[in-house]
Amino acid sequence: MSENENENQIGNGAPGALPSRRFEGREDFRQLVRDAFATAAREGWRELILCDATFAEWPLGERAVIDSLQSWSKSGRHCTLVAKRYDDVVRMHPRFVRWRGTWSHIITAVACTSADALDLPSALWSREWVLERRDIERSNGYCGSEPERRVALREGLNEWLRQATPAFPATTLGL
Repeated sequence: MSENENENQIGNGAPGALPSRRFEGREDFRQLVRDAFATAAREGWRELILCDATFAEWPLGERAVIDSLQSWSKSGRHCTLVAKRYDDVVRMHPRFVRWRGTWSHIITAVACTSADALDLPSALWSREWVLERRDIERSNGYCGSEPERRVALREGLNEWLRQATPAFPATTLGL
């Protein structure tokens, strides 16, 4: 294994640290999302922002992801979801939908329905680490904990949040 490959696998050198690197492909992206949720739970990240047009390619419905989110969801935590629409989430990630219903008091879901699906970022932001798919079709992008990367992504997400409206209710009231 080359020095660069080793650095990419272990991130900043701390045990279990998330990497700072370019990622390529859907499975690499999905594994980084899984690892981020596990790390968020283990390290007690207080805030998460998840943004994607549909979340169709995210592993949100996987049992391991839900277990990580369950461990993460403690007092003082908050997660914001930003999407163009949530119908794929409801259809493809029923475990996540149930989890979201249980923890609706710490989850804010908003939609940017007028956004072009290709313009809306596909990203996971936290104060500690970020992941951003720059090429949705090929699932390529960057992840890391560099302050400038975290600030730039947060500023971009703030612009989308200003345009967003509440969406994806935790419960559906019927007659």
